[in-house]
Amino acid sequence: MSIAQEITSEKQYAIGVIGDIPALMAFWEMFRDQANDAVLREIGIVGAALPGQSALPGIYEQAHGIPLYGSWQSMLEQHPEINMIIEASGRKPLQTELRKCLPDTVTLVERDCANFFIRLLTSDKIWVACKLDLLHTQTMLKTIIDQLDEEILFLDVDGNVLGCNQTVADNLGRSKREIVGERVETVFQRQQANGFLDNIRKGKSSETIATSVDEEGRAHYHRIYTYPIANEDGNVSHVVAMRRDITRRTYLEQRLQQAEKLASIGELSTYIAHEIRNPLFTISGFANSLMRSEELDEGSREKLSIILEESKRLDVILKSIMNFTRPTDADATEMDLNDSVRNTMEVMGMGFSGQGIDLNLELDPSVAKVKANEEQIRQSLINLVKNSVEAMPGGGLLTIRTSMDEGYVRLTVTDTGVGIAPELRDKLFSPFYSTKGKGSGLGLAMIRKIMDELGGEVELTSRENEGTSVTLYLPPVAAIESLAEEPGS
Repeated sequence: MSIAQEITSEKQYAIGVIGDIPALMAFWEMFRDQANDAVLREIGIVGAALPGQSALPGIYEQAHGIPLYGSWQSMLEQHPEINMIIEASGRKPLQTELRKCLPDTVTLVERDCANFFIRLLTSDKIWVACKLDLLHTQTMLKTIIDQLDEEILFLDVDGNVLGCNQTVADNLGRSKREIVGERVETVFQRQQANGFLDNIRKGKSSETIATSVDEEGRAHYHRIYTYPIANEDGNVSHVVAMRRDITRRTYLEQRLQQAEKLASIGELSTYIAHEIRNPLFTISGFANSLMRSEELDEGSREKLSIILEESKRLDVILKSIMNFTRPTDADATEMDLNDSVRNTMEVMGMGFSGQGIDLNLELDPSVAKVKANEEQIRQSLINLVKNSVEAMPGGGLLTIRTSMDEGYVRLTVTDTGVGIAPELRDKLFSPFYSTKGKGSGLGLAMIRKIMDELGGEVELTSRENEGTSVTLYLPPVAAIESLAEEPGS
C-alpha cells in the first residue's frame, strides 16, 4: 500500500492538487512556510497534476511521497478515492473546465479559497504554540511561588481566598482546593486579617507586624504585606497577601536590644555604686541617729521611720542592680539537677496544700549532670515557682520536669494559671519590667542572664487562661571534661 493510500484510508478527505510548475511550486512553498510536510500529509493530499507537461519532475514525488501526473484526468483515474480538487494556478479557463467536468462526488476548491484555509490552519497552529508557551510560563511561575517560604494568598476585595501557594497548604495541613473559597480569617488569624482588610478596600499597599500563638503556646511573629491589583478601570479587583515568619529575626533583635540594655545597666551600676550608695548610707545613718533622740515627738519619729524603710528598700534595689551586672559563672561546679530540684521543692512544697496547689515532680533519672552554680539554679527555680504560684491564686497544678532534649538538660516549670497575654511576652525578660506592681523586675531577666553565661537558653510558652511553661536549657557536663582531669589524659 502506498503512502497516499495509507493516508486516504485514515482521513475524511482525499485531495488532489492541479496547476502548472510555477503555481505548484508557489503553492508548495507557501504550504511549507505556513505549515510543514507532516501537515501536508495530515490533510490527505494523494496526488498532483501538471496539465500540459511532457516531462514531469520527480523531486516532489521523492520529497513528499506524492505522485505527479500529466493531466488531472490521469490523476483521477489512478486515484478514484479523490473527493476534493485544489486548483493552485488560479487560471480561469482551467477552473471553468473543472467545474464542467469534475464528477459530483469531487469538490473544487479554487486557489484563493485554498490560501484562506491554509492561513486559517496556520492561525490554529500559532494558537496552539501560544497556548503551550503560556502553559509553560504558568507552570514555571507556579513552581517558583510554591517553593517560596512565605505564605501567599490571592484574594478578592471581600477577603475570599481565590488561590494560595503550597506553603499555605503545608502549614495548614490541607490541600489548596480545600482552602480556595474560604475567608482569609480562616487562613491568617483574625487579628492578623482584620488589620489589612481596610487597606484592601482603600486600594493601598500595606505592611504590618502581627503576633500569633500556636497550639503549644509559643509566640510567632509575622510581617504581612498586601498588594492591591487594579483592573483596567483602576478599581481594585484582587489582592495579593503575603505573610513572612520573622519569629527568629525578632527574637535575635530582642536579644540584641537586651544586650545593649544590659551594657547600659552595667555602666549605670558603676555610677550608682560611687555616686548614690554613699549618700544613701549617710541618710540612713543620720536617720538612725535621730531616731535615738529622746526629744523627737511621735510625728517626727513616724516620718523618720518612713525615711529608714524607703532607704532600706532603695538599698535592696541597688544591690539587685549590682548583682545583676556581675558575672555569674565564676564558681560553677558539676551538679545533679534532679537532687537540686528535689531538695528545693521539699522546702517550698510544704505550704502548697493550703493554697490548693498540687505539686507534680517528673524527674528523669537518666539526665546528665550540668555545670553551673547550684545556688543560682536553685534561685532560678524558686523564682519560677513563685511566679507560677502567684499565677494560680485559686489553686491548680504545678509540674516540674527534667529531661534531655537535643543535647541539653531541660528544667521545665509548668502551671495551670491565668497565662500571659502575647503583647506582654516580649517584655517579661527585660530588666526592671514587672507585672506585679512590686519588686525590681529582675527575676526573669536574671534567669536569662544566667542561662546566657552558661551557654544555655530560656523558652517561655503560654496560653491565656490555660497556663504558662518556662523551660531552662542547661548544657550537660561533657565526658571529655572528666577525661581531661584524669592523670595521663
